[in-house]
Formats: sequence, C-alpha cells, structure tokens
Amino acid sequence: MGTGKRGLIATTMTVIGAVAVLAAPGTAFAAPSPPPSPTASPTAVTNRDIEAVRKQLDALYHDAAVATDAYNAAEEKAEQQSAQIVALAQKIVKGQEKLAKLKARAGAAAAAQYRSYGLSDEAQLMLSDDPQEFLDNTGRVLQGQRATKALIAELTRTQQDLKQYADDASAQWTKLEANRKAKATAKKRVQQQIAAAEKLESQLEEKEKERLAELEEQAAHQAQTAWLDSGILDEIDGKASAAGKLAVAFATTQMGKPYEWGAEGPDSYDCSGLTSQAWASAGKPIPRTSQEQWKQLKHIDVKDMRPGDLIIYFDDASHVAMYLGDGAIVHAPRPGRTVTIAGAGSMPILGVVRPDA
Repeated sequence: MGTGKRGLIATTMTVIGAVAVLAAPGTAFAAPSPPPSPTASPTAVTNRDIEAVRKQLDALYHDAAVATDAYNAAEEKAEQQSAQIVALAQKIVKGQEKLAKLKARAGAAAAAQYRSYGLSDEAQLMLSDDPQEFLDNTGRVLQGQRATKALIAELTRTQQDLKQYADDASAQWTKLEANRKAKATAKKRVQQQIAAAEKLESQLEEKEKERLAELEEQAAHQAQTAWLDSGILDEIDGKASAAGKLAVAFATTQMGKPYEWGAEGPDSYDCSGLTSQAWASAGKPIPRTSQEQWKQLKHIDVKDMRPGDLIIYFDDASHVAMYLGDGAIVHAPRPGRTVTIAGAGSMPILGVVRPDA
C-alpha cells in the first residue's frame, strides 16, 4: 500500500465510530456458515485500516438511508398536498358555478320586482280589491319571503365556502413549497453521502476490496450468530397470514433487483420501497417510509413475529426488512447492492411491526 493510500485509510480511522453493517447476503440463517478466514497477506495494521474503512462506509450509507427516508417522506407529503390542491381547485370551480346560478336567480327576482313597479308583495296584496285573492296569495307571499331569505343565505354560504377553499389552497401550496425544499435538501444529502462512500471504495485496491467484503460478511455473521445464540428461534413459530404470504411472495420475486434510493419498483427499490410495495400488492397499503411504518403500524414482540412482518432496524428506524421465517429476512440493503436474503439478526433490531394486525 502506498503512502497516499495509507494516509487515506488513516484518515478514515479518525472520522467515525463503529455502526452495525447494513446487511450481507447469506444462505443458511438458522445455522450460519463459518465466517471466511482472513487472508494471509494483509498485515495486522492493514486489517485495522480496512476495518476503519468498513465502519466509515457503514456510517456514510446509514446517513444516506436517513436522508432517503426524509426524501421519501417529503415526496409523499408533496404528492398528498398536490392532490389536495387539485381537489380544492375543483371545489372552487363548482362553487363559482353555483354562485353564478344563485346570482342569476337573485337577478331574476330583482327583475320581477321591477316589473311590478318596485312594489313589494305585501304592498301589492294590501292594494288588492279582491279580498279572496288577498287571502289566496298570502301563502304565496310567505313562501316567496322564505325563498328570498334562503337564496340570500345560500349566496352568503357559497361566498364563504369559496373564500375558505381559496385560503386552504393557499395554505396547502405553502406546505407544498416547503416540502419541495425539504425534498431537494434531502436529495442533496443522499447524493453527497453516496458519492463519498463510492469515492472511498473506488480508492481501495482490489485486494483491499476483497478484504472489505470479508469483514462485512464477518460482522453480519457475528451479529446473526449472537442473535441466534439467544435462543430466539425457539420462541418464534408464527405462521404467515394469507396477506403475509402474498407480501412475502412479492418481495422474494424482486431478489436481484438493484437498490436505488427513492425507488419503489418495478425495476429497483430502496428498503421501504420494497416493503411498502410488497404489502400494497397484498391489498394492504402501508406508509412509504421505514420511520412511518414504525410509527403507524402495530408493534409486535420479536418472539411473536411471523413471515410478512416487518423488522425495523437501528435506533432511528432508518432501515426495514421483511421477515421470511427461520431467522431470515429479504431486504434492499444499500446502494451498490441488490434485493437479497440476509440474517434477521445481522443488524441491530429496533422492533417489529405487523401491517395486517
């Protein structure tokens, strides 16, 4: 390794502390295969250097995942607000049409009064020479008065509604613009973190990349082994619901498709894009982001989870995967990876949620 390379690696050791690896592909999750043996060539110093790189990459991709969740949340809110603005615009159009009709009716009433020389109905009745006609027309006058009052009240309500619709549309537009800015900020953050991670990886030599992959597998294996050694699988025996089976089938058929931040299929996914689309395909729409899935869906004890349930990872709920059974998950790990199966305990578990509780 050249002095420039050593400088790069040494720098990474001072930047970030350890965080759990996002994921590493695996096959036998109830009884994991032994971790790969270290190659003979790297020195002890090099191993520590590569481990520092692994930790920094984990931190960069974790930060990118958090920013991705913020981007997805802003996008979802922007879509909702756009739909609300469209609905309000439609109400305004209908309200304007109604107001025009009401004004036409009021104009017709005013014209009728003009044709009767401006005399009110009461005055015309008082001047009538026919007592019977007077009595017969009294009911008509009362009806006319009530109709006029109703027309005025309806005109007032319609004008008030139009003002409220306009105010609501203005408020929604302000929120929409704020979420567009939040979305742009989150997008920039995602791109920065991913670019930094890719740059760091690109500066590694081929043997260093191989060693990095080995260390990632070891970290995932160790975490999964510790989780399994707790005896957790002895307690987990839940059976998938009918909707859960459909969600699992959808998620597993996406295996091999690339991770792409902000994507929700059909050609690529981010972590919550995969889980939200899987459950939408099962007829159960759920929140778009892992953080909202954690907030809004019913929490389940880990020992009670069943295939189709969602496991939320990290203290900030920045990653989500779908439980398959036998200690395995399917998930979209991070940029540069594809939808894959991994150990459910290979990352720190925050909790479990059930979309069809």
